[in-house]
Amino acid sequence: MRVHIEFGENIRMALDAVLSHRFRSALTILGIVTGICTVVTIGGITSGLRQGIVTFFAEFGPDNIFLNRFDRDPNSPGSPKELKRKPILPEYAAYIKENVRAVEDVALELFISSETSGLITAKVPGYETDNLMLVGFSANAFEIQPRELTEGRFFTPQEEARAARVCVIGPQIRQALFPDGKALGRTITVAGADYTVVVVFAEAKGGFFGQNGQDMQIVIPYETARLRFPTEERLILVSKARPGMREEAYEEIRQLLRRLRKTPPGLPDDFGLSTTDQIIKRLDSILSMVVLVSIALSSLGLMVGGIGVMNIMLVSVTERTREIGIRKAIGARKFDIIVQFLTEAVTLTGIGGLMGILIAILVTLAIGKLVPALAAGVPAWALGMGLAVSVSVGVFFGTWPAMKAANLDPVEALRYE
Repeated sequence: MRVHIEFGENIRMALDAVLSHRFRSALTILGIVTGICTVVTIGGITSGLRQGIVTFFAEFGPDNIFLNRFDRDPNSPGSPKELKRKPILPEYAAYIKENVRAVEDVALELFISSETSGLITAKVPGYETDNLMLVGFSANAFEIQPRELTEGRFFTPQEEARAARVCVIGPQIRQALFPDGKALGRTITVAGADYTVVVVFAEAKGGFFGQNGQDMQIVIPYETARLRFPTEERLILVSKARPGMREEAYEEIRQLLRRLRKTPPGLPDDFGLSTTDQIIKRLDSILSMVVLVSIALSSLGLMVGGIGVMNIMLVSVTERTREIGIRKAIGARKFDIIVQFLTEAVTLTGIGGLMGILIAILVTLAIGKLVPALAAGVPAWALGMGLAVSVSVGVFFGTWPAMKAANLDPVEALRYE
């Protein structure tokens, strides 16, 4: 006579075995809980971080192409190899507009660095801050990269042409210098020169770890910046492609720049050319590496937990040798024994996985409250992967004890005391 045990009965027996040794089971799955919690939490944080970054770059314009001396943020110092490159010249803007038919307009953005221009501060009577970014924009930059305003108006092409002493400030600058909120029309001193505030930006969307550099910007006309800081070379040209022609514009700009800079055939570009999609793709690769590293680290916890599961299952097989013998004597097959003990192992790790996921969700929600820019739900892939990994650990580390139990000789097992 064959005895067949239903799957539900296997689950009940597995839960009984786990609950009958609560403390031992808790210690066994601790590594599983830690490993799964790490993976799911990192997945939630990186998901929120990526969403903030995507939102941040979305404001840069999907049709825009950025020409830079470096292959990175213009505020970064640049690698030794990049520092040997020739600077980006403002004359390139006219060449691009005249020769690249896929480009609609080109804006100039000059970033002022404390490395070359000394410590830059902004102050008004009674208040001062050096937590700022000073940038010179051509007037058309606000059309190519639209920004929301809280009050005022952008400076005009005429004001830029005559190098007017006007400026646009971000909300953090207004908060630092004008606690009363009344900034429009008032004068601030930046790097030793006075500027009249003509507009205040609205708070920018997205950012990196809750910070958005645009909120700390003080924007002055490009010609004003060029005259005030003649040694600055951190210039970015922002080319707006015509609708549906971004890829064509990108390649035409690249070929034009290689000719203008006399780059020999076969050598790499000596300038940085990028789009928002490319920037996000590069950041995605970095975030993917973060996730992979977290998985590698959490795998240590999973391995410890898996070894613990194997150990506890081997102990369980030894403790229940007589029970196994009785089951075999009344007709249980090897397959039934294997399924029983594998189910017990998977139940053990599955509970650990569910606990890890629950803790990870709570941790992610807490981080989202503390850092709103990272607020994001735990992605479905992280939940699915966490549960799948925990089950897989149970199957992998539970197979040997299950096989050992299934291969016991029923006669010897019945004699076991």
